[in-house]
Amino acid sequence: MATATLLSSSFAMPAAAARRSSSSTSLGFATSQLAGLSLSAGAATATAVAPLPKRQLQPIVARRVCPFTDKKTNRANKVSFSNHKTKKQQFVNLQYKKLWWEAGKRFVKLRLSTKALKTIEKHGLDAVARKAGIDLNKK
Repeated sequence: MATATLLSSSFAMPAAAARRSSSSTSLGFATSQLAGLSLSAGAATATAVAPLPKRQLQPIVARRVCPFTDKKTNRANKVSFSNHKTKKQQFVNLQYKKLWWEAGKRFVKLRLSTKALKTIEKHGLDAVARKAGIDLNKK
């Protein structure tokens, strides 16, 4: 009888199910806690379904991709002396750089690959950003 009062006090059960569980505990076994609940496509009652808590948004993590050249991580084989091949990743050489943007008359802090840095030195920051579709103006 003590388990039946424990079950009914800690969970919201319909009265008919509580009566059933008190009679079944005297028989030596307990019924399911969901006994007597009906599932329907209509609106659920507040006692049957509790709303899920809101999840916190995860911070945006910078990917290892150069926005100017669109270089990405390469998957390659690491080959040992015995010719045993294991997978490895070859990452892009990304650097944080402050570059002078002549059209905006200010410095722009960018994360770009060393290949993109050489391309910017050759063609200019404005031309490379325009070709890549990157807006350098502050948001």
